[in-house]
Amino acid sequence: MADRNDGGFLRQMLLLDGAVSGATGALMAAAASPLETWLGLPAVLLRTAGFVLLPFAALVLALGRGGQPARRAVGAVVAMNVTWVIGSVLLLVTGLVQPSMFGYVFILVQAAAVAVLGELQLIGLRRMAQPA
Repeated sequence: MADRNDGGFLRQMLLLDGAVSGATGALMAAAASPLETWLGLPAVLLRTAGFVLLPFAALVLALGRGGQPARRAVGAVVAMNVTWVIGSVLLLVTGLVQPSMFGYVFILVQAAAVAVLGELQLIGLRRMAQPA
């Protein structure tokens, strides 16, 4: 059985975050126009968010590979995830966009997924800090 502090759980959560962020970013960047119709969100917003996610995903995947990830780097990933969640909620409550029902669901589900991944990454950081 692996030690609780070997960083394996954290690396798995980083890899999951990177994969999901990369897939979401690629979809939003490549299919912004069709998504605009379904989600009621501007294609430029979807495309820009998609292109922002791609380097983020690459960074997170790189952190998840190899040895034990640096705590500060993981902290930065968690902070970016929190920023994404706050931005998603603000997008809805400020009325800057008027999404369709599918758009609301899309924004809320992806924000919830990002929040869960951020929390799991924090759990992984805490596990790394504990002695074996």
